[in-house]
Amino acid sequence: MIHFNLAKTIDNATDLSLMGKMANRHGLIAGATGTGKTISLRKMAEEFSRAGVPAFLADVKGDLSDIVKAGESTGKVGERMAQFGLDENYLSGFPVRFWDVFGQTGIPARVTVSQMGAMLLARLMNLNDTQEGLLNVVFKVADDNGWHILDLKDLRAMLTHILDNAKEYRTKYGNISPASVGAIQRQLLQFESEGADTFFGELALNLQDWVQTNDGKGIINILNSEKLMRVPRLYSAFLLWFLAEIFVTLPEVGDLDKPKFVLFIDETHLLFDNSPKALVEQIEQVVRLIRSKGVGVYFVTQNPLDLPDSILGQLGNRIQHALRAFTPRDQKAVKAAALTLVSLSPRKSDAIKMIAAPAA
Repeated sequence: MIHFNLAKTIDNATDLSLMGKMANRHGLIAGATGTGKTISLRKMAEEFSRAGVPAFLADVKGDLSDIVKAGESTGKVGERMAQFGLDENYLSGFPVRFWDVFGQTGIPARVTVSQMGAMLLARLMNLNDTQEGLLNVVFKVADDNGWHILDLKDLRAMLTHILDNAKEYRTKYGNISPASVGAIQRQLLQFESEGADTFFGELALNLQDWVQTNDGKGIINILNSEKLMRVPRLYSAFLLWFLAEIFVTLPEVGDLDKPKFVLFIDETHLLFDNSPKALVEQIEQVVRLIRSKGVGVYFVTQNPLDLPDSILGQLGNRIQHALRAFTPRDQKAVKAAALTLVSLSPRKSDAIKMIAAPAA
């Protein structure tokens, strides 16, 4: 049976590991800033790669790129390795492929407007229901005529075409409001100013480029997200599209001894902040069904309450770092986390103490 060793007990008596066949049950890495979430994410990605499982992770702080380089057993690192009986293999580097939505520090990560779809694009541009309805008309007209909307210039041209031929299309597709067309055009201008024009276009991403191995190790795909995080809606839209694309593209495989691919979603709250109910339901459905594709999804966030209950209920694994409570909402999160862990703790008092612990 395959196990992914993630840590050791302080007395070096027991390995703390994740069962390979449970890795596609999804998971949560939660904890306050500075408590070690990135280290947990990194260690998991390394162990998956070592076992031949490709992974995707977003490098939000720019501190994951050195995963490609082998470490050195000097100083305190060497002392720590000796303490836990680790050999030089522990310090090996891993195959990494760097991606960048803006094409500056990695392979350009691009998708076409048609691939993104009307629902995600409407959310991306903060459209209201009427404007989203018109955007659906644009996509429907393009589909009916076999036209592919590759980039934002194509989308702008389609909006102009729809407006110029409104009388012809109105009887089949419904009302086409010049005001709504103008509003979408203005949103496109703002969107382009944030750098979205570099994201949409060809050559579009091929998912098979992300699910590869090298000399028996899974390739770790790192998306440079330092600049991308300044455009939160673009970051969340890429992740939502990527999840949906994995679900549609990969075949059903059922339960395996180890997953085929693992996805780490950092700054998870950006996926769900101000998301319409229909979009949250779509994410829930993808997370629930993607397990059978052999894919594990791990959400990384400060507060477990950043995720809707419907998503939390799908997560079978958890790494819980320290939580800090400064507000009533924070206190609620600490209590919920403690009660969740009660059944896992040898002594219930260990988990309950989390509730009463003073804010750090």
